Amino acid sequence: MTTHSILVVDDEAKMRRLLEIMLTQMGHDVHQAEDGQAALDFLNNRSVDLVITDLRMPNLDGIGLLRELREQRNEVAVIVVTAYGTVESAVEAMKYGASDYIIRPFELDAVEAAVTRALKLSKIQRENRYLRQSVEAGWGEFVGSSPKMQDIYTLIQQVAPTKTSVLIQGETGTGKELVARAIHRASPRADSLFVSINCAAIPAEILESELFGYSKGAFTGAVKERVGKFELAEGGTLFLDEITEMDFNIQAKLLRVLQERTLERLGSNRSIAVDIRVIAASNRNPRQAIADQKLREDLFYRLNVFNIELPPLRERQQDILTLAKHFLQRHAADFGFPYNGVSPQAEEYLMTYPWPGNVRELENMMERAIVLSGGKPVTLDHLPAEIMFNYPANDGHESEASPLPTHSPTAAESFNLNENVEKLEKQIITKALIETNQNKAKAAQLMQISERSLWYKLKKYELL
Repeated sequence: MTTHSILVVDDEAKMRRLLEIMLTQMGHDVHQAEDGQAALDFLNNRSVDLVITDLRMPNLDGIGLLRELREQRNEVAVIVVTAYGTVESAVEAMKYGASDYIIRPFELDAVEAAVTRALKLSKIQRENRYLRQSVEAGWGEFVGSSPKMQDIYTLIQQVAPTKTSVLIQGETGTGKELVARAIHRASPRADSLFVSINCAAIPAEILESELFGYSKGAFTGAVKERVGKFELAEGGTLFLDEITEMDFNIQAKLLRVLQERTLERLGSNRSIAVDIRVIAASNRNPRQAIADQKLREDLFYRLNVFNIELPPLRERQQDILTLAKHFLQRHAADFGFPYNGVSPQAEEYLMTYPWPGNVRELENMMERAIVLSGGKPVTLDHLPAEIMFNYPANDGHESEASPLPTHSPTAAESFNLNENVEKLEKQIITKALIETNQNKAKAAQLMQISERSLWYKLKKYELL
């Protein structure tokens, strides 16, 4: 049973002692306060998982304590215990967020049941708040049947039922979080939360509090306690994306938590036991990251119990068209457009492009294509210029362009010279604008034409 911290608030010392004995026998860590004001003073300095309070007390009674806690946005679970139970007092207590109401005298079983309900409800509410705040976009079931992906599916099935830590390697956009979620969904922890945090997206001074939480007053601006991602993932899975971007000092604290399975919130000295599975990911080579002093070697060995290395999209070429059509169909349905496939010439370009952004780049490109096509078949006109020249957009470096795919024109394709010249001109203008970040003067200079000519062509081809 998980140990929780409980504050007992009652002006009668004997009642406080009785509840302390009962709760301690249940395996909880118990603290005492003689009235509502003493309870607030205690809670200003540290946090608890549950408050059990008497209703009638001097200085500040149980209802006053509840009101103050809610005004401070402290959402700790509260059980009201009293010998003076009335319907009105019960309704008032519930109005201010009490999770239960117990009439004295009571039996141990009644207290135990109420405490269990309150702690369970508190956990559910905390998880629901997290789920409302989470934006789970861009992931779904795996798509692809290439041999390399079949190997990945096998690894997921092998490791999911275990408690083993997993380290996922792969380039940006290969689906590392998708793999982590698949492991979680296939594990015995699937009914609990999957909590994700990107270590590269959060400054070091904030990341520590995001991971481990903090108590009220732990630092300037900490106006109320906050549950960290470790506590939030209790019983479930914590996914640490881009682990090599985590500050070295925080890596040391992370290692200690993984070893001891306990943590302390910032500003608190109370140890909190955590039961979670950790899955980490990186787009770097971990051993090179160790050599570059980006990753602690001891943390690497703690995380790298089971390793999964995701192939880049260019190494699973047979999945490209399958993925492209999957994304087109999904976004067409989202936008209310019909899906009418991809032209053979567009397919040829999709297959020859190196996909530096991997699956994520492909999905973004297909979303753009379905918007431009409006439900018509996706053609070269609906693909960005960089795919024609076989190099990644906006990387600041023009690589040597691969030759355009050659094929014999079909009957459906036009041999009209003007029509094809206009198509190529549109592609070159689009490419020049991408290169110059939409700066018209620089784009005209790059193409060695006047800016006036460029504006004319932009209007002519409806590129404005």
